[in-house]
Amino acid sequence: MHDIIIVGGGPAGLTAAVYALRAGKTVLVVEKNGFGGQIAYSPKVENIPGTILISGTEFADQLVEQAMNLGAEMELENVVRVETEGDIKRVYTEEGGVYEAKALILAVGVKHRMLGLEGEQELVGNGISFCAVCDGAFYTGQDVAMVGGGNSALQEALLLSEVCNHVTVVQNLAFFTGEKKLADALLTKENVSVMFSTLVTGYESTDGALTGIRVKNTETEAEQTLAVSGAFLAVGLVPENDAFAEFAQLNDRGYFASGEDCRTATPGVFVAGDCRAKTIRQVTTAAADGAVAALAACDYLA
Repeated sequence: MHDIIIVGGGPAGLTAAVYALRAGKTVLVVEKNGFGGQIAYSPKVENIPGTILISGTEFADQLVEQAMNLGAEMELENVVRVETEGDIKRVYTEEGGVYEAKALILAVGVKHRMLGLEGEQELVGNGISFCAVCDGAFYTGQDVAMVGGGNSALQEALLLSEVCNHVTVVQNLAFFTGEKKLADALLTKENVSVMFSTLVTGYESTDGALTGIRVKNTETEAEQTLAVSGAFLAVGLVPENDAFAEFAQLNDRGYFASGEDCRTATPGVFVAGDCRAKTIRQVTTAAADGAVAALAACDYLA
């Protein structure tokens, strides 16, 4: 029996663990993929107060080390359901684990959004990717597309421009939504071109591998096919909260409908991070949620 179980090992979950452990609570962090969350895929992180530049992987490793040094227990398992019995919260995992605690913090994060096009799922790992850090080297000297115009897309495109022959950024809007500094840096790259107001309408493939993407300009209606061997998608994220809807109300977009206090309608259940309904989703706001949720959980236990 732990004092607090935290589902999710990203910045929100790990920050919650640090705060709870420093308050003298026993903590178990259960993460299904890899500790560190989405930030671990960022090649450069330059917006953490007090840190000029750090890789997402390094930042994630430091968070994990900090939590473990304070006594956090870690399990790499996929939580599939939660039950309550009186004041006890019971967590069940796909791997057969059953864990109990007096309080529960859901910091389950989000997953990559896909375009929903025919054959897309089959091409993931065969030309479609979500992480330039992980997969960019596979496309050294080749032509690729980056779909999206936010910070993640701009960062990924910059990284790809260092190894790929040519990078075409496809943005559905007439402007970038990411930071101006990143956009300006990208536009100076000679091997990068940008297609604004353009949608990806389909994929071309041969023998199960991507060979191109079909695009359409929303202003001119012009259509064409771009010959690329890789397409990196950075078109947003979606929450994975359905398994916990019984304990924490969801809004119409599937995010936990909890306020800045990170509390839910279920006593002893709290939410934190990108899975929560909020306007800004950044590593700093995720960490802030983790601190708030952990302190709220400690108050509940008291």
